[in-house]
Amino acid sequence: MSTDEPSESTDVHGHEHHEVEGPGYPTPAAMRTGSEREKTAFVMSLRVGMDVDGPDFVGVVDVDPDSDTYAELIDTVEMPNKGDELHHFGWNTCSSSCHAEGLTRDHLIVPGQRSSRIHIIDASDPRNPAIEKVIEPEEVFEHDLSAPHTVHCVPEGKIVISMLGNADGELPGGFLQLDQDDFSIDGHWEADRGNMEMNYDYWYQPRHGVMISSEWAAPETYYPGFDLEDVEAGRYGDSIHIWDWATKEHHQTLSFGEEGLIPLEVRMPHNPEETEGYVGAALSSNVLRFWEDGDGNWDWEKVIDIEDREHPDWDMPVPGLVTDLLLSLDDQYLFFSNWLHGDVRMYDVSDTGNPRLVDQVWAGGNFGDRGAVGGHEIRGAPQMLQLSRDGRRLYWTTSLFSTWDNQFYPEIGEQGSLMLKADVYPEEGRMELDEEFVVDFGDAPGGPARAHEIRWPGGDCTSDVWQ
Repeated sequence: MSTDEPSESTDVHGHEHHEVEGPGYPTPAAMRTGSEREKTAFVMSLRVGMDVDGPDFVGVVDVDPDSDTYAELIDTVEMPNKGDELHHFGWNTCSSSCHAEGLTRDHLIVPGQRSSRIHIIDASDPRNPAIEKVIEPEEVFEHDLSAPHTVHCVPEGKIVISMLGNADGELPGGFLQLDQDDFSIDGHWEADRGNMEMNYDYWYQPRHGVMISSEWAAPETYYPGFDLEDVEAGRYGDSIHIWDWATKEHHQTLSFGEEGLIPLEVRMPHNPEETEGYVGAALSSNVLRFWEDGDGNWDWEKVIDIEDREHPDWDMPVPGLVTDLLLSLDDQYLFFSNWLHGDVRMYDVSDTGNPRLVDQVWAGGNFGDRGAVGGHEIRGAPQMLQLSRDGRRLYWTTSLFSTWDNQFYPEIGEQGSLMLKADVYPEEGRMELDEEFVVDFGDAPGGPARAHEIRWPGGDCTSDVWQ
C-alpha cells in the first residue's frame, strides 16, 4: 500500500487500543514499519527577496527512484498573492487524532510568515494538490496576531498555529486555533499567556497534558535580517515555556541565558510515555535537553555543544547555527543541521542525557569540503531536515529565511537553493551523501526559488504526535 495514494485507508494500520479507526497510525512503530517508502514530497518554495517577480509555491518533488521523473519538481501550486514567505506548514489532522472517527489527513495548512495569510490546500491527490481556501491577513489581525509559524493538528478536532507577533509585528505573539471541519478561526488557543513574550516552535505530549514552546523574536526584529546589536539588546529569545495542555495556561519558563540563545525547534520523543525532549539553540549552537522532574516542574541541561570556528572572511568566530533538528520515529537517533558550518549530524540518543555523535555529512556552508553535488553548486548548507518514516533516508533543503539567506548566502537569493539527501544506515549508525539525488530549485518553473520545509503525504516524524 502506497502512502502516496489518496488518503483514507492509507492512514490506518490496525488500531490496537481503540475500536475507532481515525487518521494516522496507532503507534510510532506502526508508522515506521507499516508504511511504504515515500514517493513524493511537498516542499515549501518561495521567491520573497529574489529578482524573480512571482508568487511563492508549494512544490511537489518526485522521490520515487523507480519513476522517470525521480528527483524532479513535478508540480507546483502557486499562491494567489506575492510576498507570503511560505515557511513551515502542517496537516489538518494526524496520528494525534487516532481516536477520532471520520477525519482524513488530506489538507495542508500553509501559512505565509510575512503576509500572515493562511492557505488551505487539498492534498488528497499528492501529485495534484490544489488551493481550497485562503484565510486573509485581516481575519488573522482581528485576533491581534501575525507571523504564523508551526502548524500542529491536535486531538480535539482543532489545528493550532504558533504566532510570532501581534497585529503590528511586535511582541508578544500567541497561538491561533482553527477548526478542523471548515478551517474557520476559533480565536486564541491559550487561556493565559503568563510571562511568555516571544514565540516560535512548539510540541505537545497529550498523554501528559503538556506543551513546550520556544522563542525566536518579534517579526519586526528578524524580518530585516540578523543584527548582533539585537542580540545584545535582548531582542532574541533564550527560554522555553511549559504549558498545561488541558487548561491552556502558562505553567513555567526555563531560561537558558548564554547557553540557549535563540532556541528554535522543539522535539519530544514519539513515544507518548516520555516526559522529556530537546531544543536546538541556534546562536549558542547547543542542543539542550529538558525533562519533567517528578513534581510537576521541569528542568534542563546542555547535552551537545558545537564549538565556534575561525574563518578568514569573518571578524568573529563562526557559530554552527543549529537551525533544525529531529528525532527518528524509534527515538534512537537525533539529527540536526549546522547552517553556517555546513554539516548535518547524527547522534545516538539511546541514553537521552548523553548523546553520542555517530556520523556527520559536510555539504556546502563555510567549512564544508564538498561544494557541489551532481554538478550542481551547493548554495547555502544543510538546513530544514526531514527523515523518511523508516529512518533510512535523510533529506534537507539549504534555505533558512529570505533576509537571512541574502545576508549569509547571497547566492541563494540570486540562484535559488537545493534539496539534497543522505542514505542512513541505522544498524551501523552512519549516513552517506547520495551523489545522485539533487533537486536544484534554481531550475524551478518560472525562475529560481528558495526551498524550505519538507513533508511527506501520509505523515512524518516532525508532524505526527501520538496519544
